[in-house]
Amino acid sequence: MGIAGLSIAWRQASQEFGLTPLISAAVGILAIVVFLVLSAGYLVKAIQHPDAVRGEFRHPIAGNFFGTITIAILLLSSVVAQLSQPLAEVIWTVGTIATIALCFTIASRLLQGKIDAAHAVPAWFIPGVATLDIAVAGGNMPMPWAHEVNMFALAVGTMIALLFFTMIMSRMIHHEPLPAGMVPSLLILMAPFEVGFLAYTNFTQRVDTFSGLLFYFGLFIFLTLAPKVFRKGIPFASGWWAISFPMAALASAALKYAMFVQAWPVTVLAIILLAILSIAIVVLLVRTLHMLVNGKLLAG
Repeated sequence: MGIAGLSIAWRQASQEFGLTPLISAAVGILAIVVFLVLSAGYLVKAIQHPDAVRGEFRHPIAGNFFGTITIAILLLSSVVAQLSQPLAEVIWTVGTIATIALCFTIASRLLQGKIDAAHAVPAWFIPGVATLDIAVAGGNMPMPWAHEVNMFALAVGTMIALLFFTMIMSRMIHHEPLPAGMVPSLLILMAPFEVGFLAYTNFTQRVDTFSGLLFYFGLFIFLTLAPKVFRKGIPFASGWWAISFPMAALASAALKYAMFVQAWPVTVLAIILLAILSIAIVVLLVRTLHMLVNGKLLAG
C-alpha cells in the first residue's frame, strides 16, 4: 500500500511540478512486484497452514489487516491505469467486490457484541479506509455503474470512520497505552481524513471547504502523533510499515490541495511531506531487507 501510494504521490508531483514521470513508473513497478511476491507467499501459507490463516482472519485485531490486501488491489488499479485502462478497470472491480465483502464481514462480526473495548485499536480503521479507497481509485472509472458504487463506498466508509474514530479515541484515552510494537499504527488515525479527502475530491471532482477541513484535521493528527511514533525506544519490526500508507495518503492529499490553493506555504508543505514519505519508504525497504537477510524477519 505504501509503495503504491508513493507512486501515486510522485505522479501528482510530476503533474504539478513538471518532474519526470519515470520515478512514479519505477515505484509503481516495484509496488506490483512486491504485491505479487507477498501474495504468492501468503497463498502458500493458506494452502499449507489453513488453520493459521482462519485464526488470523477471525482474530478481533489481526482480522482487520486483511483489508490491506483489498486496499493494495485498489491502489494498484490506479498504478496500472497508466499502462492499461481496461486492465485497471478489471483490477478495480475485483478490489471493489473484495472490499465490500470484507467490510460487511467485519461489520457483522462487530455487531455480534461482547467485543473487548481494549481491542479498539487503529487497525480497526483498515476495512473502513479500504471502502473509502474504492472512491479514491474509482473516481474516474468510466463504467456507468461506477458512480453509484463510489457513492455507496463513500457513504459507508465515512460513517464507519466517524464511528470507529470515536471508539478508538475513547480506548486511547481511557485504557492502557498501546504496546510498543503497535505504536507505529497510531498514524493510521489520520488515514480516514486524508483518504476521505482524496475520496471526496475524486468523487466530486473538486476541492472545496469541506475537503480542506478533512485535509487539515488529518495534518493536525499527524503533527500530534509523529513525536509519539518517531522516538527512541521503539524497535524496528515489520509493523513499522503501518506508517507508510497513512503518510502516502497525507502526501497525496497535500499535493492535491496545494494545486488547488496555489499558496506557496502549502506547496512547500506538500514537497516536504513527499520528501519525508520517500525517505520513510526507502528506510523501511532497506531495514526490512536487512532483517530478511539476517533471518530475523521470518523467525518464529
